[in-house]
Amino acid sequence: MNRGSTSGPARICVTNAKGGTGKTTVAINVAGALSDRGRDVLFVDLDPQGNATEGLGLVDAYDAQPPSLFDALTGDPGVLAEIIIEHEEMDVVPSNIDMLQAEHELTIADLIARIDARGLDIDPSVLSQFAINVTPEMVSGSHALDTLDRALDTVTGYDYVIIDSPPFYGNLTDTGVFAAQHVLVPALAEATSERAIELLMDQMVALEQQADIQVEMLGVVANRIETTSEAETMLKWFKAAFPDSPVWQVRKRVALQRAYTEGKSIFGTEEQCDMADVFSDIAARFDEKFGYNKVTA
Repeated sequence: MNRGSTSGPARICVTNAKGGTGKTTVAINVAGALSDRGRDVLFVDLDPQGNATEGLGLVDAYDAQPPSLFDALTGDPGVLAEIIIEHEEMDVVPSNIDMLQAEHELTIADLIARIDARGLDIDPSVLSQFAINVTPEMVSGSHALDTLDRALDTVTGYDYVIIDSPPFYGNLTDTGVFAAQHVLVPALAEATSERAIELLMDQMVALEQQADIQVEMLGVVANRIETTSEAETMLKWFKAAFPDSPVWQVRKRVALQRAYTEGKSIFGTEEQCDMADVFSDIAARFDEKFGYNKVTA
């Protein structure tokens, strides 16, 4: 199933398991650009570190008492609607300190699903004693990657859902990709990105096979570009590796960091920044792809 062919908001997962790529800054500014075009955006901070939650000025939400995103992913999907916070540019599902336990919990859920799918002579309730929320009754099917998907299905009224994934491989990241089935990949224009993107593509293929889905690459954001020969070489590699996908170029700008510090995207500030045009182009491309062709703001 491809989300682009279904009703409901377009879902996009911004993902790269390599740390330090500026993934969260890209995710926030893509969401800000879509909002600037008049779109209703729900931003989901799936990263247990909560960098996007901080970057949107919602630090207090990270330490808030349950329920949290953790409970929506591992317990009651309907909790998601209760934890959405209004931001001046977009609505936000913040991360929370409890999300540090999410990978463990989703791993148990996946093991329960595998026991059932393979018909193993093991009582899945044995695993429940190691879980916080997950029980065998909550898991169905051959995998347990649909928890965020089911939670997002409980909320309405959005044109886009932007998911900021964790900077590592695992069930939590796979849950974000499964829910979106469209990915935008931030990458540094340096040689280390080549291996990271190759691993990412391998992971997407494995996920497609495991969950019987199609994951579509929406493009690469070559981020924090500097004027070096290495950067030029990597830009050529990106374009060769993804001939059918756009490669956007974002150069280092202090204005983007200042906006993050203010808890906003660059579009929520009064500051002028030439890189805003790049994010506006990304948003325009998304609007064209997903059928939102007119600026309504």
